Amino acid sequence: MKEAFLMKKIFYIVLDGLGDTPLKELGNKTPLEAALTPNMDKLARAGKTGVVYTVAKGIAPESDIAVISLLGYDAHKYYTGRGPLESFAEGLKVEDGNVAFRVNFATVEDDGKTIKDRRVGRNLSTQEAELLAKEINSKVTLTNATFEFKSTIGHRGILVIRAMHTQLSAWITNSDPAYDREGVFGLAKEKFEPFVDESKPMPGYEKSQPAIDAANLLNEFTLKSHQVLQEAVINKKRVADCKVPANVILSRDAGDHLPKFPPMAELYKVKFGSFVEMPVEKGIALLTGISIVDVPSRTGHADVDYAVWAKIALQKINDYDGLYIHIKGPDEPGHDGDCELKKASIEAIDKYFFANLLPHLKMSDCIIVVTADHSTPCALKAHSADPAPLLICGGKIKSDGTMSFSEKAAAEGSLGEILGRDLMGLLIKLAKE
Repeated sequence: MKEAFLMKKIFYIVLDGLGDTPLKELGNKTPLEAALTPNMDKLARAGKTGVVYTVAKGIAPESDIAVISLLGYDAHKYYTGRGPLESFAEGLKVEDGNVAFRVNFATVEDDGKTIKDRRVGRNLSTQEAELLAKEINSKVTLTNATFEFKSTIGHRGILVIRAMHTQLSAWITNSDPAYDREGVFGLAKEKFEPFVDESKPMPGYEKSQPAIDAANLLNEFTLKSHQVLQEAVINKKRVADCKVPANVILSRDAGDHLPKFPPMAELYKVKFGSFVEMPVEKGIALLTGISIVDVPSRTGHADVDYAVWAKIALQKINDYDGLYIHIKGPDEPGHDGDCELKKASIEAIDKYFFANLLPHLKMSDCIIVVTADHSTPCALKAHSADPAPLLICGGKIKSDGTMSFSEKAAAEGSLGEILGRDLMGLLIKLAKE
């Protein structure tokens, strides 16, 4: 391990959902191309660029398999579903044969099936969600099974179902129609019908009793929790305030056991810390042995939040060989199709995070990488299979002539096309040069 401390420090910065496609509203530019990003452009000019297919070509990945891949793990080998990752991060026990899900509070019409808004207008407060979760936990009972339901951030939550006398299988379909499954991977659909799906055993598992039981229990939970949420005082108040109610739970990405990652320290002989905002990234960090760096809760003011992150990064890098810094910013406006807000989010990261970080770094003593876990094109309002732009600079890296940081410029960079799982090894190699 002594050799690791001779390395240049690695700043591995992932801007969630950064990639996009050209938009007429932005003069046929992407939000990244249209954004004013002098600091990221400066990094691009100082180093080399390329593009990353975080999981593989043709896959529109969710953040979980993308982050696993970007950290140097083969998601095909280790991934067991998003549900177990987030549940573990939030302190819920997931034993073999339990089924864990990532869920959304959502809004349906009175028929209980027609989805009006998959994210409750993006204005469900964490406090409201906590109160609704308490109602579900206290008022819903399942047949021959127990469950734990927990809200996490805003409209997001987790669910673990445990059968009393049998094992359950995660080889079941989602109730959330916006996501499909390809084997164990959850994949965002580009288009979907806005109806709550009935969960069923996946093809090949139609006669599997553990899968049949799991699907039936999820459908029972979906129906009974909807009935409770319909009558919840919080939702009646939301309707009175002209807001949509959080009256259904959409579930996806089932897993029936935790992944078993080899620790990062063993696999790459490095000590990493991580800045993570969401439960899925926290779960991955904890399960790979990456330390969680504590950062204050967001204030909602980018000038404050990103400046604090930069300050803490400068302090904490001394304790590690590298920091994995995952910034959620651009993803949500991509999902909402708001290209101006996505552009503004990118500009804020450049102006308040990078501008407060870079002046205090000696570039020859560190490696800086900036990329994304996936693309979230505003035109799609969903993740896509488009590659993510990538820049790497610092250390002994020479410029390849790239003049700015954008999808188009990166596609012409000297790094070419890289798979996500190969990136960590490349960074460590460059840090040792």
